[in-house]
Amino acid sequence: MTQRERYIEVLGRYLPEAAVPAMLDYIDMRRVHLRITASRSSKLGDYRWPRPGHPGHEITINGDLPKPLFLWVMLHEAAHLETRLKHTDVKPHGPEWQEEFRSLLAAHAALFPDDVQHDLALLLRRRPFSPTLMRRIEAALRPDSPSSPQLDSLPPGTRFRMASQPGLLFESIERRRTRWLCRELNSGRLFTVSATARVTTEQ
Repeated sequence: MTQRERYIEVLGRYLPEAAVPAMLDYIDMRRVHLRITASRSSKLGDYRWPRPGHPGHEITINGDLPKPLFLWVMLHEAAHLETRLKHTDVKPHGPEWQEEFRSLLAAHAALFPDDVQHDLALLLRRRPFSPTLMRRIEAALRPDSPSSPQLDSLPPGTRFRMASQPGLLFESIERRRTRWLCRELNSGRLFTVSATARVTTEQ
């Protein structure tokens, strides 16, 4: 087995199969040291610029992530790398980083599951990025959890909260294509919520 074949085998444990060749090419091109870590509650991954004792670019990613989420984090951190190559004093998730992440996501969008394609397409059109869309995509890329079902799996009339807006209580009304029309119960305002949104139900 060649060294590249060994790397493909290892990366295949963490990335969607179709993403492995492109990510390996990127690692080779930028001479990235990719480190798989234990689960960290504080972050999913990070990027570090070359420094004394660590001459290469370093990306760390939690090893317990589902494969599509691992790819998302990999591209997120690669965008930090690309931003740092071009700029020395910018905000970590400012417009420069967003453009790099947008470019990487657009190039690899087809590798993500069907149930995030709608939100991903919306995100790629937004300038600046929508934090709500970012959180919603990341939530959808996590494994199913009985305590956090998708809105689409629940009947009309369900009362629920979302992690991105825990102070608001919603009630689902009807499905409209890929989204649900919902009412925020305190204000009576109507919202549309992604059918794949993870929610916490309430009686």
